[in-house]
Amino acid sequence: MNKLSLNRIIFIGYVALVLIFLILPLLIVVPMSFSDSRFLSFPPSNYSFRWYDTFFSNLGWMSAAKTSLIVAFSTALIATPIGVAAAYAINSSTHWLMRYLKLVLLLPLIVPIIIVATGVFFIYALSGMLYTIPGLIMADVMLALPYVITAVTAGLHGFDQTQEMVARSLGMNRFRSFMSVTLPQIMPSVVTGAIFAFIQALDETMVALFISGGQNQPLTVRMFTALRDEIDPTIAAISTLLTAASFALVLLLVLARKQSPV
Repeated sequence: MNKLSLNRIIFIGYVALVLIFLILPLLIVVPMSFSDSRFLSFPPSNYSFRWYDTFFSNLGWMSAAKTSLIVAFSTALIATPIGVAAAYAINSSTHWLMRYLKLVLLLPLIVPIIIVATGVFFIYALSGMLYTIPGLIMADVMLALPYVITAVTAGLHGFDQTQEMVARSLGMNRFRSFMSVTLPQIMPSVVTGAIFAFIQALDETMVALFISGGQNQPLTVRMFTALRDEIDPTIAAISTLLTAASFALVLLLVLARKQSPV
């Protein structure tokens, strides 16, 4: 066995161990969500949809789920066009300020989330936006922008901008040439950014813990607070549903990108 083959085996083994480490919690949480027991137990002695029925029949859980979906859809709708515009400006400009603009927009990925949450809390406390859905949406847009910008920037790097320049030389203005020539070709990257913005907003917990409450409490925060009172398999059922939704969105994205001609 040569050195190259040995290194390949070690690399594959390392990747396999990382994947097992990431997947292992799911292999425990998913079976527990179908348990018939009153308490969390693994492996379950009996299986049923009892806790899924509890989730869908509970008005409190449904209200939190509705809030999460409203915030996630709104975040994706707002963050996507803003992120596309920012990525296009950063990619097209050669001004030195654009490098710093990109750094500022990517700060939510760099700064520890607890610091971001604390800062947002104090700003909202001064502005009266605590415990409001618009406040949640604004915070999630800030957190989602880096994902949209990163995805769209990658798409723009693989796009031949001379095509847009040709369209502009034929009489189109910059906005029309972008919408007619550039946007259709980077659409897979735009959709990628939108999906990750949606998933980020749906799963966000730390910032929401600081700024949400009352009737405007998202699902993840309600799950977190419920864990302090009593741990029951309803939490496992909700976790399974959230994980399945995230996987389904990513799977649809992968399939769509495979079928895309770009």
